[in-house]
Parts: sequence; C-alpha cells; structure tokens
Amino acid sequence: MVFPVLLIVQLFYCEEYMKIISKVLMLMVVVAFVGCAGQPGGGSTATVTSSSKALSITTPATLTNVSSPLQVCMSTNGYTVEPAKNGVNPGKGHHHLLIDVPIPSDLSKSIAKDGNHVHMGDGSKCKTLNLSKGQHTITALFAQGNHVPYNPPVSDAVTVTVVHVAP
Repeated sequence: MVFPVLLIVQLFYCEEYMKIISKVLMLMVVVAFVGCAGQPGGGSTATVTSSSKALSITTPATLTNVSSPLQVCMSTNGYTVEPAKNGVNPGKGHHHLLIDVPIPSDLSKSIAKDGNHVHMGDGSKCKTLNLSKGQHTITALFAQGNHVPYNPPVSDAVTVTVVHVAP
C-alpha cells in the first residue's frame, strides 16, 4: 500500500516539476526572441529601407527644400530598367514621373503623357524636372514597355518644396 502512495506522490511531484521546467524554458525562448528582434537583421521593424523596396526615389529626399531645375533619380530592386522599345518583358520596364497627380485608377491603360506625366522610355534612371516654386509631390511609377504600369503598382513618392527657381 505504501508503494502505490509513494508512486502517486512521486508522479505528482514530477508533473509539477515538469510544469516549472516548461515555464522556465518558455520564458527563456521569449527572452531570446525579444533580444534577437532588437538586433540588426532580427525580427521585424516598421521601417522599410530603400534596398527592400521594389522602387525607391533616391534623390531628392522627401520633405526637403530644393531648387529647380531638380534632378530626380530612382533605383529598383527585383526589376530591371530597360528602354520601352525593348517591348513588354516580365520584371522589366521603365520609369514614369507623375507630378502632383495620383497614380491612375485604371492600371490596365497606358500612362498619359503630358506636363504632369513624364515618360522615361529611354531606360534612364534620372530625370531633370523644371518645377515652379511651392510644394510638389513627385511619384515614380514603374511600367512595362507599352507604358502600362504593373498591377499592383510599383511606385514611390516624395514631397518637396521648391524654394528657388533658376532663371
């Protein structure tokens, strides 16, 4: 009779001991995860670097005061910039700059070509713009060789204030 009682006490003690061990191990895992998340390359952050974005406007920086004419430059990640004359090729295309206008709502149509829609069909990555004094939003929109944007859109935008216009 004593043996079964000892066995039950021992099992109960062992079960409680295992619960404590599992809690301690879980706490250690959480601490290790939180510690790694704060290190470069660990965890997830809300900041997106330009190297992880498909399209980035590298110049000018957003919310800066600039002079006109102004050079706007872009870089791509995962897409190849090529002249429009090369046609429609998966993952390839060219830049368009939209000045003070939103991205078109119908992404199945070619991007307009006017004073607010600048085509860079030559495959260039930089363009010089002449802007008037005041605040402007410049949106880079990547499109295929037929000037039809990717869907979902591959884009980036900056807002700048032109404080000086060269004569």
